[in-house]
Amino acid sequence: MNRSDLKNKVAESTELSGADADRAIGAVLDAITEALVAGDKVSLPGFGIFETRERAARTGRNPQTGEALEIAASTAAAFKPAAELKRKLAK
Repeated sequence: MNRSDLKNKVAESTELSGADADRAIGAVLDAITEALVAGDKVSLPGFGIFETRERAARTGRNPQTGEALEIAASTAAAFKPAAELKRKLAK
């Protein structure tokens, strides 16, 4: 499912126009992004938790040359599904 499919599904289930559904999706994604940038977790009961995780600096290898290279420390977005979502996916 891409954003357009999601917009259509939201518009259909909420009786919003396509444009309003797209703005609502954008607002939700912006709010999640802002929270993650601020270092906060976003918990959606029954769905899961969006959070950030720190990755330590490490040494990697160039797969073509085998040359060692340093990979800088970084922050990555992560998603941990809720038990309810895991149960639904397991069916």
